Amino acid sequence: MAEENQANPAEAAQAAQGPQFAIQRIYTKDISFETPNSPAIFQKEWKPEVQLDLDTRSALIEENVYEIVLAVTVTAMLGEETAFLCEVQQAGIFAIGEMPEQNKAHMLGSFCPNTLFPYARETISNLVNRGTFPPLNLAPVNFDAIFAAYMQKRAAQQAQDQAPTQLDA
Repeated sequence: MAEENQANPAEAAQAAQGPQFAIQRIYTKDISFETPNSPAIFQKEWKPEVQLDLDTRSALIEENVYEIVLAVTVTAMLGEETAFLCEVQQAGIFAIGEMPEQNKAHMLGSFCPNTLFPYARETISNLVNRGTFPPLNLAPVNFDAIFAAYMQKRAAQQAQDQAPTQLDA
């Protein structure tokens, strides 16, 4: 047994360390802030309806290194008019070592976006402030719940796709 551990010391060292994760860089990939109905919108009573849209995507850059992009879009409407539209793509480069696929999927779909969200939230807050609108503080987002719902939907779709179809005779 001791001979097996000595036969491949690199593998034994990696197993002792467990899965690897490192943030290599966090950066803003794209920013857009629009006030299409200014200055007239500033004359109206400020009771906006705010909509938050989130999207994530990941791309393999090189072996075990991924770019994750969290796209956050905030739209504030006063009635039928857009007060402002703010879009931020917050990105990060993450090194994710060898681990089971389910764990890696969770890292890419939940843990990394959760790491990026505070940066996007701060950028949006600053942009809204510079647009001279009242402060906008986005609530935290439960990316674990979003990821779990996505995985359930995907599993249900796969089960439906694999179900035998009945043909009328």
